[in-house]
Order: sequence, then structure tokens, then C-alpha cells
Amino acid sequence: MSTEPLEQAIATTRGVLTGVSKEQLGDATPCAQWKVSDLINHIVGGQYFFEAGAIGQPPAGGETDYSAGDFVAAFDEAAQHSVAAFRADGVMEKTLTLPFGQMPGAAFCAIAATDTFTHGWDLAKATGQDTTLNDELAAQLLTGAKMFIQPAFRSPEGNPFGPEEQAPEGASNADQLAAFLGRKV
Repeated sequence: MSTEPLEQAIATTRGVLTGVSKEQLGDATPCAQWKVSDLINHIVGGQYFFEAGAIGQPPAGGETDYSAGDFVAAFDEAAQHSVAAFRADGVMEKTLTLPFGQMPGAAFCAIAATDTFTHGWDLAKATGQDTTLNDELAAQLLTGAKMFIQPAFRSPEGNPFGPEEQAPEGASNADQLAAFLGRKV
């Protein structure tokens, strides 16, 4: 597996990040416990989490407020670290030990792509942007999510996923992915 899906998810989410204004940082998001600034912090911090997992390090602690500064530049830097970690020799083939268990590096990279893309969708929805994001990638991620996400991974609180929602007829692949992952579309 290559890092291409992750890189596409990063590019898609970056496009959404560039459309967020500072005035929207306090707005609500589809993630009930987060406002836009929290979601941005999760999106940027998530790239460092993925890097840490890929290189076999524990995730860094701390609560950096990336939304207080140039969050697009912060995302660019974090994403470079994440992609570089997954591109390192042997990472995709080896078994990684993560806070939630062990898995092949390629599977963790797929999770990173899905997480990055889906939170980009959340941000687009929260800030009034078009949620029809990278149709081909969304279809690929939806197929993977349907194979990976078991009912035991779902809870009403959304940990780690909420109950599957119904996407409206004719919904884009990105909207269908969001609904499958528990978002109201």
C-alpha cells in the first residue's frame, strides 16, 4: 500500500481548512463535543498522532491550540511529518503497537486517511462549505470502513463511532462515508 490515499485525504482537508475564517472558530461541529477550533486542533494534532504511531513512539501529550495561529501552516507541517513516517522503509509492512492495539502499518495508514478525510468533512459541514469532497477517495475510504468497522466499535456516545446514520438518496460518497461513520448528513 502507498501513502497516496493519506496524501489525498490531507490535500482534501487542507482545502477545507483554507476556507475556515477566525470568526468561525467558536461554531458548532457535527462532533457534538467540539467547536470548530477543537476540531482544527484534532485535525492538526492527529497528524502528529499518526506520525508517532508509525515510528513506534507514544503519542505526545499536551494540548496545543493550533487554531490560535496559522492552522493551515501547522497542518502542512504536521502532515509532512505524518506522510514521511508512513513512507519510511518497512513501516507499511510491520506490525505497529498503538494505544488501541496492534495492527499492520498499512491498516494504520488507512485509518489515518479515513480520519483525516472524515474530519475534513466535519469541518466543511460546520463552516458551510461543500461536503462533496474527493468522490473517488471517499468511495475507496467507505469501502474500507465497511470492512473494518464492526458493530462493537459503535456507541451512542460516538466512541469511537456513533450509530450508522442514513444518508439521503443521491448523497455524495463523502456524505455516505460521514453517515456510515455516525454523522447526520
